[in-house]
Amino acid sequence: QVQLVESGGGSVQAGGSLRLSCVASGHTEMNYCMAWFRQGPRKEREGVAGISSDGRATYAHVAKDRFTISKDKAKNTMYLEMNNLKPEDTAMYYCAADVSRWVCPLWSWPSEYSSWGQGTQVTVSS
Repeated sequence: QVQLVESGGGSVQAGGSLRLSCVASGHTEMNYCMAWFRQGPRKEREGVAGISSDGRATYAHVAKDRFTISKDKAKNTMYLEMNNLKPEDTAMYYCAADVSRWVCPLWSWPSEYSSWGQGTQVTVSS
């Protein structure tokens, strides 16, 4: 298990940007599958972007060309850079990790992750 704490959410106008951070603790290095999920009002939790142990990134269609996932192993931190935000991006954003896996073919399935953060709210106004 690894403990995850998100930050960086907030309220922005459409077209704005935010950078979310997820600090991991309780496990050495970050050589495991991690991902960002989001859950909007009355919606199911959906995968936004995933990153494997070797840094390969995968994006959901809604995130391509606007969001960038990355991680800094020295800081035990994963990031989600979000640009050109839209009102439909409004949601609680969660980071997730599973320390038992290094490749992540099912990265967007919530059931693949055993550790979750508490979430950070992103609100985008039109």
